[in-house]
Amino acid sequence: MKNFRIFQLWAAALLCGALSLPLSAQTEVMAWSNITGVRVDGELIDFESSLCVGTLKGDMEASGKERQVRPRYHREGELQEVITTLRGVQFQQQVTDKARGLVDISIKASSDTTLNQSAYYCITLAAENYAQAKINAGSRKLSITSAKRKLEFKFDKSVKTFVEKGKESTAIYIQLLPALKKSSDATLNIELRASGTIDHSDVNIVLDRQNPGNLFTGFGGNFRLQNPTGDPKVIDYCLENLRVAYGRIEFPWRLWQPEENTDPIAAAQNGGLNERVEQSLLMAKRLKAIGMPVILSCWFPPTWAIEGDPADYKYRGGVIAYRLNPEKKEKIYKSMADYIQYAKQRYGIEFSMFSFNESDLGIDVYYTPQQHAEFIKEFGGYLAKRNLPTRMLLGDNSDATTFDFILPALGDEETFMYIGAVSFHSWRGCDDATLKKWAGAARQLNVPLIIGEGSTDAAAHNYAEIFNESTFALYEINLYTRICAICQPLSILQWQLTSDYSLLWGDGLYGSKGALRPTQRFWNIKQLASTPADALAIPVSSDKKNVNCAAFGNITRGEYAVHMVNNGADCHAVISGLPAEVREVKVYVTNTKDCMTETTVKVENGQARVYLPAISFISVFSK
Repeated sequence: MKNFRIFQLWAAALLCGALSLPLSAQTEVMAWSNITGVRVDGELIDFESSLCVGTLKGDMEASGKERQVRPRYHREGELQEVITTLRGVQFQQQVTDKARGLVDISIKASSDTTLNQSAYYCITLAAENYAQAKINAGSRKLSITSAKRKLEFKFDKSVKTFVEKGKESTAIYIQLLPALKKSSDATLNIELRASGTIDHSDVNIVLDRQNPGNLFTGFGGNFRLQNPTGDPKVIDYCLENLRVAYGRIEFPWRLWQPEENTDPIAAAQNGGLNERVEQSLLMAKRLKAIGMPVILSCWFPPTWAIEGDPADYKYRGGVIAYRLNPEKKEKIYKSMADYIQYAKQRYGIEFSMFSFNESDLGIDVYYTPQQHAEFIKEFGGYLAKRNLPTRMLLGDNSDATTFDFILPALGDEETFMYIGAVSFHSWRGCDDATLKKWAGAARQLNVPLIIGEGSTDAAAHNYAEIFNESTFALYEINLYTRICAICQPLSILQWQLTSDYSLLWGDGLYGSKGALRPTQRFWNIKQLASTPADALAIPVSSDKKNVNCAAFGNITRGEYAVHMVNNGADCHAVISGLPAEVREVKVYVTNTKDCMTETTVKVENGQARVYLPAISFISVFSK
């Protein structure tokens, strides 16, 4: 029996795509090289490292999310490696977990240029945990001690260290290359010991069922088809194993009407429908047949619809930002409406909403905020005149940070009747204050909020191994839980439920080997997607900062769900406010070792005591 249990655990780890890392010693290494801390018994002993090139108190470039061009990330057992370049200096960083709180860090800096600048390894300490820290910096050792944290760095050679203290943080620069000279290099090996207070105290989770909020129809997904080989198998797996409640597909406009003076409906009816256009329509039909609403979003316009010469537009930072020709508005609106009409007549599809993808940036159609408001009025009115019920997405912005893009439309009552929902993409800037602004915009218009593209790192496809990392999975589910609690969205649409940014691994996806299998991210999403259908957001509070939570209830059916992300050491949650008639709850746990592992817990007088394993996603469902 014991051997069978061992086999079960091994199989579960394999299915999770788990890395079998001991929870007692796990270094959080970002794909761009920054370390965010070392976990000891699940508790994050936090700091942030970075690689820097420049001048102290002057011009300095530091490694960070989406700052470098295609960093390379790779894991080999307990070792994580990142290779990246800043200002002609290539850094090779290797981070190896050795034991509880013990980490080896090796950094090699190789200069391909000569500049009057230096290369550094930087350690940043946030004031929250290190405001009163004692810092002792010697040539071979650096120690940092605060009330609840201790970090000891031992170097294999003498180094120069510079400390810069600020109000919000303290930065410690360790010199790697004193001056950049072509073909010069240096290596520094560091032994890091991290320790601190491990908090196992209970967390109190309180539901406020007297004030239910917005409808959560369920978790959704993007289905923009790009890979004819990889997409079908991933889509099939996701649709067969997840409850997907909302969909978003591409409008392949440049293939629908590539020539200006043609009738695309007539061409389609006469056998001239482009194969990619047909595949996108069939994808939408499949989603509609399951019963979900479908958003139609456009990336690439046809050449004839672009203002000026398309060849004059250049990619800058991955953005091309085509402007539509204002003199061809009527033709543009007719072309797009013809597609929506054809989808309805030929495939029985009524798209719930329409958007240009990330038009605040121009991926790939660019609008100013005022033009976006005008488009909503004009194209919304055009569709209404053709008796097509598709409404407009307000925003569908590239990030939460670009909130001001929707202000002209918010201030123009003539747009309101055509707006079906407010939308943003969750790649960047999702602090609490910004999320509340988006929720407020939806409330102002009395329409739902939709996260049109959900995830955390838009550049992750460049270092796809990170998709299989538990840290990436934890950051993603933390974000979704916070969004659910703060924004109360109608749906979060994962980018994507195809082979692009896939929740699955193996079978050649991003060069991966072995059978197609779910990752920890998949199990997190499956757990969240198991929320009762058409549930209302239930206000919920947590008295522990490192436990995020969100709650839902389908009150008419008496079905409730409480989702919790434990970002620290194992502890217990005391959940209060459950319905008095609930006597038992199912508890699901996902982490590096568990894949929605199920247990049951008794409920007494609306209260349940639930064990929260370290750095895990835990969901409680009323039975």
